[in-house]
Amino acid sequence: GGGGGGGGGGAPAYLLRSPHEGLAPSGLAGGVISLVQGEYEYYHYLQPTGTGRTDKYDDNGWGCAYRSLQSIISWFRLQRYTSHPNPSHYQIQKTLVDHCGQEADGLLGKKTWLGSQDLGFYLEHALGVQCRFLSCASGHDIAANARQLARHFESQGTPVMIGGGELAFTLLGVDFNERTGEARFLIMDPHYVGPDDLSQIRPKWVGWKSQDSTTHLGTKLFQQGELYNLCLPQRPSCV
Repeated sequence: GGGGGGGGGGAPAYLLRSPHEGLAPSGLAGGVISLVQGEYEYYHYLQPTGTGRTDKYDDNGWGCAYRSLQSIISWFRLQRYTSHPNPSHYQIQKTLVDHCGQEADGLLGKKTWLGSQDLGFYLEHALGVQCRFLSCASGHDIAANARQLARHFESQGTPVMIGGGELAFTLLGVDFNERTGEARFLIMDPHYVGPDDLSQIRPKWVGWKSQDSTTHLGTKLFQQGELYNLCLPQRPSCV
């Protein structure tokens, strides 16, 4: 591997960087691919949380949106828009309570899920990053918004958080056939609990999916009867 990160600024050795690179094509005929621009890190269940820790943190079943947020923050850090260190789950909760109007009783130190709006609050307060939101009344509306998502990756290039039902995912790109309206989604799944080994992660946990692909719960990725909210972080206009 590379020389590793010297000094305090280096990422821990276990973190995978940009694990989508080198994936096989999505298999969609006639599609145009729009992807995240720049490097990011893959955060998922049971990794350490925060900065400088080596012990596993058990957030299995509730921490997916926190891990998606950590991945999004890593993009802003690696593009040099911020030096904000990776926050722990508790630090994220504390910021939301202290600065974003969330109730301490239901959140602080609890195994409480976050929604896409919470990620937007955190990014705005901690990084000064504005977010746009896309609300889809049904999982099938996400594919209907594939053109808008493609435009996001082409103009902003940031990872997107998708929250729906009990699950949160990080979206890294779309493959969209404008003629047929068909789409594939490059999903980075924070629900993974295994070692940071690409051979175990791709293509199941980081890979191209359709709206009907199966999640780890056995449900469809984007379900017709569920409401989905997407958080689309905006690239700062000046460096």
